[in-house]
Amino acid sequence: MSATAWYVAGCLSDWPLRPGEDGNVPQLTRGDFEHLLAFRVSLRRFQRWSEDQAQAAGLTHVQHQLLVAIKGHPGAEPPTVGDLADYLLLRHHSTVELVDRAEAAGFVRRIADASDGRLVRVRLTAPGERILNDLTPAHLAELHDLAAVLDELVVSADGRIR
Repeated sequence: MSATAWYVAGCLSDWPLRPGEDGNVPQLTRGDFEHLLAFRVSLRRFQRWSEDQAQAAGLTHVQHQLLVAIKGHPGAEPPTVGDLADYLLLRHHSTVELVDRAEAAGFVRRIADASDGRLVRVRLTAPGERILNDLTPAHLAELHDLAAVLDELVVSADGRIR
């Protein structure tokens, strides 16, 4: 489970609008919809801001997501193309094309897996690392702000949470 999914699941784990034992869901209020709208707008603003930051750095937003997926992959080995497809919610062939373009731009490099030659792993190049390191501090700061907004929305939802 991703850190974001874990955070959201933890915040919403005792959300009272889940069906009760009788199967009924409490009546939704205007405030519920206002909170949902505020959350969605906050997410979209972050996404748009991130896309603009990537473009200013010379990347497409999907290339930026690819670089983050490579760098954030857990473990000692770089991710496979299949891992990246899973992270980016793309089909395998679309991920191959994305990696092709990122490799042509000099951001990533394919390498054969040391123990299974059928697997292709993808690692960042020095220019890819440099761009990602330039973009990440501002993204972490924005995510911190977004987490605070999310926390405030969840906790203040008409006092019905926690």
